[in-house]
Amino acid sequence: MAAKGYGTYHGRSRLRPALKVVIVLLVVLLVLAVATLLLMDGHIVYSSDGIRLDLPFVQKGGAEDPPEPAGSAPLVIDSPVPTPAPTATPEPETLMQGVLLPREALYDGTAEEQVRRAGAAAAVFDMKADDGSLGYISSLELAQAGGVSAADPAINGAIRGLNAGELYTVARVSCFRDNAIPRADMSLGIKSSAGNWRDEGDCRWLSAANAAARQYVIGVCAELAELGFDELLLENCAFPARGQVDYIVAGENYDPDGLTDALETFCRELEEALADYPQLKVSFGSSQAVLTGEANDRSGQTAAWLAEHAWRVYVAVPAGDESAYEQTLRAAGLPAGRLVPVTEAPAGAGENWAVLTRTPTE
Repeated sequence: MAAKGYGTYHGRSRLRPALKVVIVLLVVLLVLAVATLLLMDGHIVYSSDGIRLDLPFVQKGGAEDPPEPAGSAPLVIDSPVPTPAPTATPEPETLMQGVLLPREALYDGTAEEQVRRAGAAAAVFDMKADDGSLGYISSLELAQAGGVSAADPAINGAIRGLNAGELYTVARVSCFRDNAIPRADMSLGIKSSAGNWRDEGDCRWLSAANAAARQYVIGVCAELAELGFDELLLENCAFPARGQVDYIVAGENYDPDGLTDALETFCRELEEALADYPQLKVSFGSSQAVLTGEANDRSGQTAAWLAEHAWRVYVAVPAGDESAYEQTLRAAGLPAGRLVPVTEAPAGAGENWAVLTRTPTE
């Protein structure tokens, strides 16, 4: 029988020391694992192939770049090359196919229809005729003194309206062949021993050597530019070359050795006066004698002078000889396609031509 207050003693358990050892080992392993992670933190590499340990003492030699995958092409970066701006292609020269219309077409609304019926593309108006009359109202004193302006007070407005449209308009100007102004002011004309010299058509001439005469013609051109014409056709921009030219008296208004110089001065002054109208084309009428270089031509014009100052050159040439005259102008420096043959009827569809009717003189 057991003593009162005491239980039966079974002795110390054998598993307790073993558990303690296991616990101690686990703690040691945990500490070592944590320490290892801390030490290896800078050597763990994460890549697309997974996680790898990159230990410095394992590498042989210096650090090398990993080899490129087989078959991969090197990366090439092309810098963009600036593309130069395209050069504008010049437009081909527009053909001149013009027909002279009566002055009434300036205001009666028929100009475009008349041009179309003629098979033309441009309307030519005689704005300063050989007789000196003007197809508009001028504010120039000489024009008023000579009574050469148009009578219709609404004509200038009608001209501006026409020129504001699509129709290409050319103002013909008989520069120095003028039967009115030398009669109003004899000091401006070319002289004979009997007074104003007259040509084979009994027409007087202003002198291109006279400064006041030049300024009058230039003033007319400037007024026509302001009215909006696309082109000026300056005919008789010369000294007389037909008729009894031997009767002309040499002097201030006619120096046989300075004819071309006088025309050169006129062109220089004209260019200055038209500086505000850069879009205006200035063309000249000429003759076969000038283009063939006839020694007895006394106009003062030369092929070189035309090439320097003319946009186009209008000349009545024999049919079939156009290329020869164009070659003369091209040799002098005028671009190709600028010769306009003056014809009696429209020519071919792809050719330059102008049908011009002269206004009778008084």
